[in-house]
Amino acid sequence: MDTAFLITAFVALFVIIDPIGMTPLFVALTQGMDSTRRRAIAIRACVAGALIIIVFAAFGEAVLGFIGISMPAFRIAGGILLFLTALDMLFERRSRRRKGQADAAEEDEGDDPSIFPLAIPLIAGPGSITTVILLVGDRPGIEGLAMVIGVMLSVVALVFVLFLLGGLLERALGNVGINVVTRLLGMLLAALAVQFVLDGLRGFGLAG
Repeated sequence: MDTAFLITAFVALFVIIDPIGMTPLFVALTQGMDSTRRRAIAIRACVAGALIIIVFAAFGEAVLGFIGISMPAFRIAGGILLFLTALDMLFERRSRRRKGQADAAEEDEGDDPSIFPLAIPLIAGPGSITTVILLVGDRPGIEGLAMVIGVMLSVVALVFVLFLLGGLLERALGNVGINVVTRLLGMLLAALAVQFVLDGLRGFGLAG
């Protein structure tokens, strides 16, 4: 078992999925609902999001190969996209965009936001899908796939727990606390994104 890889995978997926930053949106989307209804929405959102990510983890690289995209090229492109996500987190653009997605969902989907926007695109969005494909590409084979899926499920389980504790967490951290945590996660994600780009360049023989 590669502990360093597991830690890297957990940090990458935790930062991208951002359970702490997503929790206030869950609270806002389920405002006024009783605990039973909130729990049902949390379960549907987490199960649907996890299934979507598993599909891309298992078949994403095969799809890339079919359309002629190499893993080094995907690593570079994915690293750039993740770096842009990190910039959004550092400058609060990500939270404003997610809030807009949540508001649009309230208008379009009534009072059940479990699939959109919670499962898609907040849990299983471009960032998390890109990340699992990159991680599986770093550890080819069944063992690597199982490790990535296991880590992803642990992050989604954490999302579920925080959804259930959303009200308490929001009161404990407050807006300032959530903003501080989001910026710290953004810094970690920026570093991981640069590492993905360097790995891609190394795959082309352009970096030592």
